[in-house]
Amino acid sequence: MAKVKDLLWNEGMSVRDLTNSLGNVGFQSVQLNNAAKVIVKMKKEGAKIFFTFTSNMVTSGLRGLFAQTIQLKLADVIVTTVGGIEEDIMKSMGEKFDIGKFSSDDVELYEKGENRIGNLFIRSESYCKFEEFMQLALKDLYKKKKTWAVSELLKELGLILKDENSILYQSAKNNVPIFCPAITDGAFGFHLYMFKQKNPDFIVDVVDDFKNILLSTSHDEKKGVISLGGGVSKHHALLSCLLNGGLDYAVYLTTSHQTSGSMSGATTDEAKSWGKVKDDSDASTVIGDVTITFPLVIISAFEELRKEGMI
Repeated sequence: MAKVKDLLWNEGMSVRDLTNSLGNVGFQSVQLNNAAKVIVKMKKEGAKIFFTFTSNMVTSGLRGLFAQTIQLKLADVIVTTVGGIEEDIMKSMGEKFDIGKFSSDDVELYEKGENRIGNLFIRSESYCKFEEFMQLALKDLYKKKKTWAVSELLKELGLILKDENSILYQSAKNNVPIFCPAITDGAFGFHLYMFKQKNPDFIVDVVDDFKNILLSTSHDEKKGVISLGGGVSKHHALLSCLLNGGLDYAVYLTTSHQTSGSMSGATTDEAKSWGKVKDDSDASTVIGDVTITFPLVIISAFEELRKEGMI
């Protein structure tokens, strides 16, 4: 059994050194260190890595780190929610989001055309520019063909952006599919609806994309997931892996607790009852703010894999 050790700072300490030391501190620090180790292991074992996150994380400054995770081949399949798609495009267009306060006057923000996500603000003007982008992009897509699976459509949009810090661009460039089953749940869906009013034969096929995510892996292939947050993005990846024999590796980072009975709070242990995660899998659930836990976990994994020449 491991022993508790005091955490000490050393000059020149790397992120990997820090997370290794956290492994002997106790509580969630142990889980955080284990999460980094599981990610390293899934990469070394050649697992197909599913990477899931919710849109609020793309609103934050994690967006570039997500793109880098794709670029460094630590994500083979992406599942997200539509707000993350929208905001990735906005940032690629040069839009800047503001940092404010959780305690802001929301009525005043509404009157000023500011939309609050926690302590981050998005101007309504950014959505107007997003609308202009969508109108032009959908016209070009329609000229190419009338029916699109969601992941095919998102790849085409990624190729337009040419932004190294873009999730869509890095995914398209590295042939990593992005699945967004709730594609209509946002401004993106509204623009699809409006475009379809003028072009009734334009179809975005979500069911066909379910086939695509199912065929993105197999029973024989080792599979891992890095799941940030929960909801539809987490469940869609787990469901596709369940139907392909279950996950060999799983890392969950979330602020939710299992006592809510929600998908967001469901642990890797609970997933074993469904067969989503195999009973002998390497797994870790870290409870904490992903804007803190994910940078520590993934950069620690980057450093370890770079040292071993794997990225």
